Amino acid sequence: MVIILTPWHILFVNTSSTENHFTTIIGICALALICHDYNNKTMSSSDNQITYLKYKEYGDLLKVILYSSQSVLGAVPLIYHLNHNGRNIIFIQTGTIGGNVIHYLVANGPPTKKFIELKRLTGDYSFVEKIGTDGMSLYIPILELEKSNLKFE
Repeated sequence: MVIILTPWHILFVNTSSTENHFTTIIGICALALICHDYNNKTMSSSDNQITYLKYKEYGDLLKVILYSSQSVLGAVPLIYHLNHNGRNIIFIQTGTIGGNVIHYLVANGPPTKKFIELKRLTGDYSFVEKIGTDGMSLYIPILELEKSNLKFE
């Protein structure tokens, strides 16, 4: 049996029969995944896959954050900066069923400010030193990482 909880549905999939039976209960649920294979072993975190998506510019990367903030859960991914093999990697991590997605870009230099102000209505952004007072903007901190086990191209 596989139970998948999404922000909109709960799906029960009977994997022991030849045909799958889906039961959907509409509701707002936290994103979670409980998965059992045919031997009823629970998937371990090592079974998760990491997908890397490389962007050309900040605007495209920030659209992922804008979209995430408009979801039912309203979760806003954090922005990370990492100097990886002499390159300035800017990335966010989003979780998906069965793995994680790393959205990243290679910047020309390290971020010069501590936050990105992202306008909810237009998607325009600017780098700022502190959290502002505009209620229609997201203020996303840029976290400086010293080390990571992620493998960037």
